[in-house]
Amino acid sequence: MLEHGVTHVIHLAALQVPFCKANPVLGAKVNVVGTVNVFEAAARRSDLVQRVVYTSSAAVYGPASMYGPDAVPESAPLAPATHYGVYKQANEGTARIYMQDNGVTSIGVRPYVIYGLGRDRGVTSSPTKAMLSAALGKSFPITYGGRCNFQWADDAAKTLIALTTVPFGGTRVVNLGGSRVSVREVAEAIEAAAPHLQERISYPDTTLPFPDELDDALLKELLPGAPETPLVQGVRATVEAFRDLVARGRIDIENALA
Repeated sequence: MLEHGVTHVIHLAALQVPFCKANPVLGAKVNVVGTVNVFEAAARRSDLVQRVVYTSSAAVYGPASMYGPDAVPESAPLAPATHYGVYKQANEGTARIYMQDNGVTSIGVRPYVIYGLGRDRGVTSSPTKAMLSAALGKSFPITYGGRCNFQWADDAAKTLIALTTVPFGGTRVVNLGGSRVSVREVAEAIEAAAPHLQERISYPDTTLPFPDELDDALLKELLPGAPETPLVQGVRATVEAFRDLVARGRIDIENALA
């Protein structure tokens, strides 16, 4: 940050749910202490760093049964069911205290299911793996069902970049929007993008331990034009991009599908 004169920080680094479960101590060092390091650096150079934008997660919420039928706002009770979710909740607290004690301006973003190129790890990554498999003409089982907010990685990236410079002071946490759809609709979009699949995309009835839908009204206040590519369009673009990477030998298929 000092060497390059960084003025705005986008902090994404974290170990995903399975890795935090397998090694909670390492997960805390990376996800919690790593985030503290970012805020501490920003605090020490508050004359230089104007804002930190960081990713929290839908994993800070409890299961859908905790909430009513409406989309869940940021102010809803938090009840993370994983180490990862607990760490992300801690990071939101870290941001609040660094604003309180050091005046560090920050915006935390809670994504739900990110899909697209590069999304090959974590508990919600199987839809993207299914898209890569579809590009190969093969099926891949999605590991959960139910309804979720699905966010195309390209949209999420553009949103995070835009949030670094929107007029804002203080600290805030917002939900990321996206397509509010069922996993069945995602499977159908993948099949439509790859009509030569050898078999249909499968998925179980098991749902994720998170709400069915997140309310992104606070994000819309900060960024009225937040990009939300329709699911079918985002899935098609992802499958086509995977086909191109495969054709050019630019992807480690075995590792991406592991």
